[in-house]
Amino acid sequence: MVAFAALSTPKPYPQSPNLETPPIHPQSAQFRPPPLPTPSFSLKSSPAASPPPLVVVGSANADIYVEIERLPREGETISAATGQTLAGGKGANQAVCGGRLAYPTYFVGQVGPDAHGRLVAEALQGGGVALDRLTTVAGAPTGHAVVMLQPDGQNSIIIVGGANMAGWPESLAAEDVAVVESAGIVLLQREIPDFVNIQVAKAARRSGVPVILDAGGVDAPIPPELLQFIDILSPNESELARLTNMPTESFEQISQAVGKCHEMGVKEVLVKLGAKGSVLFTEGKEPMRQPIISAPKVVDTTGAGDTFTAAFAVALVEGKPRKECLEFAAAAASLCVQVKGAIPSMPDRKSVSNLIQMHY
Repeated sequence: MVAFAALSTPKPYPQSPNLETPPIHPQSAQFRPPPLPTPSFSLKSSPAASPPPLVVVGSANADIYVEIERLPREGETISAATGQTLAGGKGANQAVCGGRLAYPTYFVGQVGPDAHGRLVAEALQGGGVALDRLTTVAGAPTGHAVVMLQPDGQNSIIIVGGANMAGWPESLAAEDVAVVESAGIVLLQREIPDFVNIQVAKAARRSGVPVILDAGGVDAPIPPELLQFIDILSPNESELARLTNMPTESFEQISQAVGKCHEMGVKEVLVKLGAKGSVLFTEGKEPMRQPIISAPKVVDTTGAGDTFTAAFAVALVEGKPRKECLEFAAAAASLCVQVKGAIPSMPDRKSVSNLIQMHY
C-alpha cells in the first residue's frame, strides 16, 4: 500500500487546459462549458505556491428537495410543505467541502447542457473549487435527485444518474489523468461508472497518491479490481453490510465485517455510524473510535457523510494524525447537519476550528 508520509511531498503540476476555446470531442459527444471565474489557485501555479490539491472525481446533481411530514404509502399521494432545487451529488458535495475548508480542490465530473448543470457549476465555483475538468455532456441531462426531507432531519433519496453515468469516454482524457497524478489525495464515490473509478485509482497508485473511496452510491458489489487500488474505504453501516454480506448491527459485527474488507485488500476502513460516531479500522491496529459532536438541532442530514469524508481527507493530506483527522471530520459533520441542503451546509474552516476549540 502507499505510505501516507508521501502526502506532504509536492509534485510538479501539469499545465492547465486552455479554457479560452473549449475543445470539442465529437466521438464522445462532449464539450467544455464556457469557463466560470476560477479560484486563485491553479495547476499553472508553482508547487511552492500551493500544496498538492485534493482531487474529487465523481457525481454532480441537482437535488430537488421536498419537505414532507412522512413518506407516502404505496399508491398514496401526499403534499409537500415546500420544495426547492439545490446543487448536490456526492462528488460535488465533497469537492465544495474541500473548497470551503480552504484547501485547493479540483472536481472531475460531468453535467448536462441544461439549467441544472449551470446550477452545479456555479455552486462548485462559489465553493472555491477549480472547474478546469468539469465536462458538459451533450445528450444527457445533469444528474438529479429527489430528496424527501422529514421533520426530524432524516431523508430518503431517489437518484437519476444522467450525465454522471452516461457519456464517459472509454479512456480518461490525458488532462484528467494529469490532475489526478498531481494530487495530494483523491476522493472517489460510487455515483459514476466503476470503470472510471478504476482508471482514476490506478493512475493515482502509479503516482503514489492515496485514494479514499466513499462506498455510497450504486447498490452493487465493488469490483475487486477497484479495491486493489484503494487506500481507505469509507462506508456507513448499511453499505458495509451490503459489501460484505455480513450483519453490522453491533460493534463486534462491524469489526468482523471490516475484517472481511481487510481480506479483500483494503488496509484502512473508515466506518461512518451516524449518531454513534465513526470508527477507523487499520489492519493490525486497535480500532480508533470517534464520537459525534452533538448539534443543538439537526435540520438536515443530507451531505453529512460527504462532509465527514471530505473533511477527513483534507486533514489527512495536511499531515494531521489520524485522531485529529477524525475530530476535524466530526466537527465539520456536526456543523453540516444544522443547515438545510448538502452544498449550502458545507462549513468553512474557521467555523470547524472554533467548534473543535470549544469541544476539546
